[in-house]
Amino acid sequence: MSRDLDYPAPPRNTLIPPAPAQQPKVLPVVVTLSAPEPKRRRAWLVLTIIGLATAAAAGVYYWQSSAPALPAGIVFGNGRLEADEIDVATKFSGRIAELLVDEGDTVRAGQVVARMDTRDLETSLRKAEAQALGATRMLEAARAAVEQQRAQTNLTGQELTRASFLFAKGYGTAELLDQRRQADAVAQASLSIANARVGEVEQTLAAATHDVHLYNVNIADNTLTAARDGRIQYRLANVGEVIPAGGKVFTMLDIGYVYMDIFLPTADVGRTLVGGDARIVLDAMPATPTPAKVVFIADQAQFTPKTVETKAERDKLMFRVRVRVEPAFLAAHAAEVRSGLPGLAYVRVDPRVDWPASLSGVSNP
Repeated sequence: MSRDLDYPAPPRNTLIPPAPAQQPKVLPVVVTLSAPEPKRRRAWLVLTIIGLATAAAAGVYYWQSSAPALPAGIVFGNGRLEADEIDVATKFSGRIAELLVDEGDTVRAGQVVARMDTRDLETSLRKAEAQALGATRMLEAARAAVEQQRAQTNLTGQELTRASFLFAKGYGTAELLDQRRQADAVAQASLSIANARVGEVEQTLAAATHDVHLYNVNIADNTLTAARDGRIQYRLANVGEVIPAGGKVFTMLDIGYVYMDIFLPTADVGRTLVGGDARIVLDAMPATPTPAKVVFIADQAQFTPKTVETKAERDKLMFRVRVRVEPAFLAAHAAEVRSGLPGLAYVRVDPRVDWPASLSGVSNP
């Protein structure tokens, strides 16, 4: 027997609430604020300029503070020692046979630094010498022929004189006189030819002799020597290389002419004279002032426009002044006073002013 299960019915007008809907998750949004790119670049540019200006000001302050107190008649500027470069180059194209020095070596004027292969020139020299020797022998023969012809001319002249005398006395014939005259004329012509031959051979000998001298000069020019006392700075070629005419083998520095270029303002350069006394104090030798002389003053200003109207702008003009180390001091301190060393150059623009103690103690060479 089945029983029906009775469930209570929901009351009327009763609403069944729906299931709660899931709310969407809200993720936090991170907003990055950045300055516009142009503004950032301008900011970095301003900071860079400020840093460079600060460093430059510090450098100028250090430079000025490191310089000793100077009287009013002495001015100074900074620079580096320099020396003239001399290229040791070939006169002719050829092959390098031997290198006798290397970079850093000190050489003297006239010292052999390299030799070129001159076997072809030496062969041509021997040929020219043989031609000169042959021309010498030909000249000797030509001069002997002249002497022989001169003797023949004397004989024909004497025979002509006797024939003329006999013909005048009636003891000779006109035919014999004509024969003697013709023989004398032929002898004179032959003597002229012999003399001309001597002149021709002399020219041949002179040409051969000039060829000998030329080949000797060319061979000597292929022996490369130092033009001045100096130091080898660069070696630009090696043994066995074939280089063209004018090819550089070494570059050397003239250690006999060492100088420093500095720049002085208008007010100071106007009182500076060529030949004026100067001192150079190198950073590597701060306790040894180097004696020097002013050898050059530029006639045109630098660092500013060529045409300047106001005095304030003219005071900014800078002129290049060259101060050369005294040769006697340089000869005694060539190893210490060399190109590339930085330092300060002091110029005495007033001869009545004495050097301060820090600059007057110049070492005797």
